[in-house]
Amino acid sequence: MSIELQINEFTSEIIGALKENVFAKISLSGSVGEEKDLKNVYVKIVEIKSGVRLNFVYRYKTKDITKNYEQEEALKQIKDLLINQFKIATLLTLKNDIVFERVTSLKARIRKNKPSIKKLLDVDHDNAKVRKIGKLKEKKYLHLLDITDANGKVLAKSQDKYKQLNHYIEILSSILSNLNTDSNLKIVDMGSGKGYLTFALYDYLINELKIETNLTGVEFRPELVELCNKIAVECGFLDLNFIEGEIQNFAVTKTDVIIALHACDTATDDAIAKGIKTKAQLIVTAPCCQHQIRQQMEQTNTENLLSPIIKHGIFLERQAELLTDGIRALVLEYFGYKTKVVEFIADAHTHKNVMIIAEKTGRKSNGTKILQQIQEIKNTFGIKQHYIEDILGLTLEKL
Repeated sequence: MSIELQINEFTSEIIGALKENVFAKISLSGSVGEEKDLKNVYVKIVEIKSGVRLNFVYRYKTKDITKNYEQEEALKQIKDLLINQFKIATLLTLKNDIVFERVTSLKARIRKNKPSIKKLLDVDHDNAKVRKIGKLKEKKYLHLLDITDANGKVLAKSQDKYKQLNHYIEILSSILSNLNTDSNLKIVDMGSGKGYLTFALYDYLINELKIETNLTGVEFRPELVELCNKIAVECGFLDLNFIEGEIQNFAVTKTDVIIALHACDTATDDAIAKGIKTKAQLIVTAPCCQHQIRQQMEQTNTENLLSPIIKHGIFLERQAELLTDGIRALVLEYFGYKTKVVEFIADAHTHKNVMIIAEKTGRKSNGTKILQQIQEIKNTFGIKQHYIEDILGLTLEKL
């Protein structure tokens, strides 16, 4: 079936989901258009003063752009993006997961899978839950970051962000309380963005756990660095500061905790490597845009047991993400870290992804076995080299 007909069918599914109140969200991926820095687009429903809108987050390499559209204009935007920019679109509803995939320049197909979302979260119900970030009226940074109003009430448009902050702190709470804190806890948050999670973490450590903390946020965009430093000063967060820089080039000295959430592609590896080299007690990453391994898999096209499955683009993408992050976890274990991989809600606009949590144990690992496992995985899937091996100097020949 032609692409235009399939796009029309896909948008009809969107219209139906909105009418039946079963719409959850949309994600567009597999960027092939002229906008090289545009990586993904995420769509959800928001309620603003002028009414209900479809909220688009255009995720670029170094920035996010958010726009709200009425339904008709939103559908036009999705059609245009599928024609000119993206190969894959996934619509999540309470009835089905519906996947649009462009097969060739002239053909596309649509698949329906069982729903991965079982219910739409009710705002009032969610507010009744016990949250790690409480006493909202006292959290000035939440108001300055446009999450709450002046009275501490969570804004309708920021409900998802507020949930994400609490989920983040909940995941890390028990680990943070067990860290060695004989002196000031030194943390570097690489790719801190607008600082939502950075502020929440600092606040929790200082005011809830009563741990003296020195936290530095590293961000590429100067306007966000300026904004976050201004908010930190207004809130009296004396040991929270933000500096302009790229993860790859940022010089890390002795650090207890390294964090890199949503660092694109190999920037996650740069952050992990810096944590390993400085012997950080804790390394926390939520990777995204894992392209390096996928490109090698496509180039080598090595035959293996999964070849009949990963010939489909969306499965290849998921397998590449699994291999990328799986090898990262193995490398961390090689260097004496206990790793845990959990599901983390990336932000209000993205699908759930993984968070890799690595705690330094001091125990010696079976390094030879781990490197052999990594090599076997690479051979199976036609992977020549994982970027993290290069920057850490890991090769079997050195055994």
